[in-house]
Amino acid sequence: MKLSDFDKHYPTEKSCIIRFKEMCIQSGVVCPHCGHREHLWLPDSMHFECKSCHHLQSLRSGTIMHSSKLPFLYWFKAIHLMTSPKKTFSALEIQRRLGHKRYQSIREICHKIRSVIGLRDSEYTLSGMIEVDEDFFSTGRDDHDNTPLKRGRDSQKKSKVPVMIESHEVDNPKNTEKPKSVNHLKMIVIPDLKAQTINSVAQNSIEQEAVIDTDASTSYTAFANYFAQHNASVIPPQEISKALPWVHIAISNAKTLLSDMHHGVKLEFLQSYPNEFCYKMNRIRIQPNPFDRLLVVTTNINPTSIIYSIDRSKI
Repeated sequence: MKLSDFDKHYPTEKSCIIRFKEMCIQSGVVCPHCGHREHLWLPDSMHFECKSCHHLQSLRSGTIMHSSKLPFLYWFKAIHLMTSPKKTFSALEIQRRLGHKRYQSIREICHKIRSVIGLRDSEYTLSGMIEVDEDFFSTGRDDHDNTPLKRGRDSQKKSKVPVMIESHEVDNPKNTEKPKSVNHLKMIVIPDLKAQTINSVAQNSIEQEAVIDTDASTSYTAFANYFAQHNASVIPPQEISKALPWVHIAISNAKTLLSDMHHGVKLEFLQSYPNEFCYKMNRIRIQPNPFDRLLVVTTNINPTSIIYSIDRSKI
């Protein structure tokens, strides 16, 4: 959705409330007290009243905005900016655009949205031909961590992230085209690169009938036991763009996203940024636009499964 279109459809707080109420009704309003699904809308107090037990449920209850006092317009604008396919925005930049005084409140909005994005994408598994590789994302250390800093791939400032991406070979590619076409991808932050850890992540993310392409790393030696076919080969550095083209493009673009916003993001928050990157990449060709799709998801989410508050000592 273009910015001009957003301003046209959602110019005021009231327009956002009306749209969010429509989305809640579309998703289905369920009484938390008796489970009844028929309600009356009380516009003055912005509550749903259960027709069975007359329990009152606020418009924000059971949604991503549960317990939030920020305007609906703030949430709508933040979702719009974070689903923009061409650009990503830091919480500080979103705060500036909203004109809000407190950075912490906007930061919590962003983390809640990214949490919902991650929960949504975790419901899907990859299929077909899959490229798999891993890389290291730089993260900041805990201020209270006084252990000596290790070097290389075991450094405390290097977080391990396996990248899994659907692709299929292109018939007669042009000189300017990649030999494979890309589809959906997943990025999962893991504590180590042990085969057992990567096997568990792959099994939860990829269907058993898939064909897996990897390099000859020992981390992938057991893939043949879990998937229909595993093609492992020693890949010279100059051939990596042909053997696993899209994995490394995705890694490069995701690192650019992080460098645009943060330098040394804390490990506990790292997963939320690949979540945002994957969500936008997976839906860049899907209609309707990502804003509407994500807005539907935010109306029907378990509030206990998303971030509600952030420890200030970890900021």
